[in-house]
Amino acid sequence: MFNGHFVVVDTETTGLFPGKHDRIAEIAVVTLDRSGEVVDRWETLVNPQRDLGKQSIHGISARDILSAPTFEDIVDELEWRLSGNVIVAHNLSFDARFLDAEFHRAGTPLPQYYLNSGMCTMRMVHRYLEGGGRSLQDCCDAFDITLDHAHTAGSDALAAATLLSRYLELDPDLPEWDAALSGAVSGSWRLSEPREIINPVLRSEFSGSRPQHFLDRIVNRLPEFKGPAEHENYLAVLDLALVDRVLSAHEEQQLVSVANDLGIGQEEAKALHHRYFQDLVQACWQDGVLTEDETSDLYQVANLLQIDLTTVHAALIKPKNTVVSSAQSAESPSTTTASHSGRFSLEPGTLVVLTGEMREPRDFIETKLRDAGYVPHSGVTKKVGLLVAADPDSLSGKAKKARDYGIPVVSEDYLWNQVLSR
Repeated sequence: MFNGHFVVVDTETTGLFPGKHDRIAEIAVVTLDRSGEVVDRWETLVNPQRDLGKQSIHGISARDILSAPTFEDIVDELEWRLSGNVIVAHNLSFDARFLDAEFHRAGTPLPQYYLNSGMCTMRMVHRYLEGGGRSLQDCCDAFDITLDHAHTAGSDALAAATLLSRYLELDPDLPEWDAALSGAVSGSWRLSEPREIINPVLRSEFSGSRPQHFLDRIVNRLPEFKGPAEHENYLAVLDLALVDRVLSAHEEQQLVSVANDLGIGQEEAKALHHRYFQDLVQACWQDGVLTEDETSDLYQVANLLQIDLTTVHAALIKPKNTVVSSAQSAESPSTTTASHSGRFSLEPGTLVVLTGEMREPRDFIETKLRDAGYVPHSGVTKKVGLLVAADPDSLSGKAKKARDYGIPVVSEDYLWNQVLSR
């Protein structure tokens, strides 16, 4: 890797306390040469192996970090990128504390002197701009630096790197620059390349790739094993997954796993999805009226299950005697399952658990639950009926246990729109 350079680092974290339980969830390293030119940019999401904390700040979704490397996975490459270079960050104290904690946790502590010998663009701004603000945005505004996508590690690191390059332009002959660089080179502690280069994982909005539908991940076996019991098992999992009309990444993985374990291939799964959809159509038309909410629900389910619009539009036409036509049986494999179209409902007294940083205060939500006849509960047991998560793909201990027990994990929107709206 480059030696004798500035490496500008930024991290996005689950919270503020690395010494307790908060972790790095995204990291970026932008490398600059002595003249201030960017020579390399590297960034990746990091699976923190816990919930993501205040997602409203960093905007990282649990879905995105499920396939991301852990810090232990990237520690060799990150050490290789840092060794022999001057570490720089905007508010270096914050990023340094997290890096120190993560490297220690991975069993590869950085040399004691390294983080203390770095440079902080936040502290340095006072040397070049009298009255300059502390935040990265304030500093960038003062130097007319564009900061797009604030609170993403890559964008913040690039902005801080550009800020450093402005300092270098304003004071190119400052002895501290060369002293820091030569000290970093002489203090190199790792010269060998990492054993393995990990493929970085970017946020979905930056990756440029369209997420693969979970149906495409179901193995297309020939011949397929067909049977009513297998269909019922798959549809039962689908029932649970579609409780809140959202398919989390965890639920998609579970459907793929169940289909593959039961020998259900792509075409058979598609047919079962049509069966599920037609059961829902029949339930919606049972009273002879299709309401606006029911129509919206049909479109929502169709989109999640990749039901074509022709089938959806046909479903909006009132069937004779309010009974769905026999096309259902022609499109779907026969099964002995009951209708899987009913919406999930909670009985009074059901235990409900909350996890993650909700939009509303926890006490306020618990009061609303009690007023509605439910019982807020602090921990997940087999007696719990519902887990409400700030992010349905949460990696919190509560969410993991709920999935193990087969307890529905739903979003905060579902809580307000379905559970507490009645």
